[in-house]
Amino acid sequence: MVSVLILGLIAVCVVYFVLIYNNLVEIKHNVAKAWANIDVLLKQRHDELPKLVDTCKQYMKYEQETLEKIINARARVADARETRNLGALASAEGALRAGLGNLFALVESYPELKADEQFMHLQARITGLENAIADRREFYNESVNINNVRIQQFPDLIVARLFNFTPQSALRFASSEVTDVDIARQFD
Repeated sequence: MVSVLILGLIAVCVVYFVLIYNNLVEIKHNVAKAWANIDVLLKQRHDELPKLVDTCKQYMKYEQETLEKIINARARVADARETRNLGALASAEGALRAGLGNLFALVESYPELKADEQFMHLQARITGLENAIADRREFYNESVNINNVRIQQFPDLIVARLFNFTPQSALRFASSEVTDVDIARQFD
């Protein structure tokens, strides 16, 4: 009777251990899936930006500095994305957003560009991608938070340490990205 009770207790512990392990694996893969979603959107935006810059070059002959900043920021985002360097990605994303903000503000001075059908399509596409990236960044950070909390909670932390589950880094943003935009300054 005692041996059956001991075997039953061991079986319950093993099943509980397996459930925790499987849950931690699922959470780990959710973080990877959330990153993959961001990666897809970043690649799509990466592919659209040269088209936007080329369209703008036809009209904005005197705004080369703004266009070059966008091109350079695009390259930095691509490098950070490929290496999954979240610190560099946040910095490059800030530079790219600032460049795009300046570009879209400058478009007001070019009515022909503003009316160009291809430009309007690209602007709408990139704006949609930016919104989707923002949504996916939020989902990624939530997945990272769930992962990091679970691997620190008892009894999950025993399984996490035993199988080397590690904390993940959330996407952090520059203070300029979380403050209100000064619209008046954008058009000065």
